[in-house]
Amino acid sequence: RRARPVREVLFFPSRPCCIEALLAEAAEPGAPARPCPCPLPSGDTALSRLVRRLLSARRSLDLCLFSFSCPQLARAVQLLHRRGVRVRLVTDAQYMGLHGSQIGRLRHAGIQVRHDQHSGYMHHKFAIVDRRTLITGSLNWTTQAIQSNRENVLVVEDAEYVKAFQDEFERIWEEYNPANYSFF
Repeated sequence: RRARPVREVLFFPSRPCCIEALLAEAAEPGAPARPCPCPLPSGDTALSRLVRRLLSARRSLDLCLFSFSCPQLARAVQLLHRRGVRVRLVTDAQYMGLHGSQIGRLRHAGIQVRHDQHSGYMHHKFAIVDRRTLITGSLNWTTQAIQSNRENVLVVEDAEYVKAFQDEFERIWEEYNPANYSFF
């Protein structure tokens, strides 16, 4: 019997929640749960569902994000990288250097990062998990967007949509290859 394909819609803002248990379980599967001392409730929120989808990656995570300053999402991405998942990130050059951006932290952790080299914004907001699950929508991966903005995220397992986004990611990844930069 085939599992039903994933089709999920997440709406933000997400109420504040603690995702420490999710991150701890992903870091050490099967380890006893440790209570988190923070005052935030844990539970099922748009943010926790997004983190669960990201942490489901086993082989690859391709990210194409305009702005990325949410520390919780950055920790999930770093955890995947440490677990051996191939993580690649494409972002906008102007926004990667803003105060609070997590891009430098991810790059320092050894994650491959590429950015645009021209005017105009690299304004995409999507992730592809294991070349099988597409996560896309209006959400910038910022604490402001997650906690305060009206945003949406669509999560689908549909080969046709995943292929279109994967093709776009690969095209941009190659276009932003530093070997192709021209400085004059």
